[in-house]
Amino acid sequence: MDLGLSGKVALVTGGARDVGREIVLALANEGAAVAINYRGSEDAANTLVAEINVAGGTARAYGADVTDYHATKAMVGQVVADLGRLDVLVNNAGYVTPQKFIETTPADWHIQIDVGLYGVIHCCHAAAPHLAASGDGRIISLAGDSARVGEKNLAITAASRGGVLSLTKSLAKELGRDGITVNAVALGLVETSHSNKEWLDANMSKIVRNYPTGRIGQAGDVAPTIAFLASGGASWITGQIVSVSGGYSTVG
Repeated sequence: MDLGLSGKVALVTGGARDVGREIVLALANEGAAVAINYRGSEDAANTLVAEINVAGGTARAYGADVTDYHATKAMVGQVVADLGRLDVLVNNAGYVTPQKFIETTPADWHIQIDVGLYGVIHCCHAAAPHLAASGDGRIISLAGDSARVGEKNLAITAASRGGVLSLTKSLAKELGRDGITVNAVALGLVETSHSNKEWLDANMSKIVRNYPTGRIGQAGDVAPTIAFLASGGASWITGQIVSVSGGYSTVG
């Protein structure tokens, strides 16, 4: 499918591994030049850059901690300097630590909110002027469906992602006049390299009862929706929360 992304430049935070990697590949396969942000996965980011460039695409890696606004702004500026423009921002970076709320500490709260909410705010603020200059900008933020329906042991993550959903709706109204659409994709449980495989295997039959599709997600399940929302085909979609969750948000 040709989504018309050739000539576009996309920045994907947390783009080196798992869901982020699949998003990067989907955008690159559609012809976009992709800036891959990472914090601790430099080797994975460079490997992905090489894979895309060898295949004839364009990709570069950028190390920056999105919880640091000045580092984030500098990264966005460097992306524009290197690749000439910025058309798409995908806020994928996240930090999740499942814990009973009563057992969490302020340090646990801060890291999850700093990455999950402030990181998105920082990226949106730094990118917005460049997306406006594009005339057809896109902001797509990944969240969890726990932000919509709640989830035990994920209270702080759900709270930070709930802020992202509210930010999405507000920015859609504010930035629309600049030609920028702003949407969020709310995910169900997606198996990644960070998943506790032993716990998943032991609890899978119970988990999938909450999923009408009968399975949890895989990284590749997410990327097609992101690519579509980044495209011209989604130019009249904004301020929306799209669930890619196997139907999780319809249950419970």
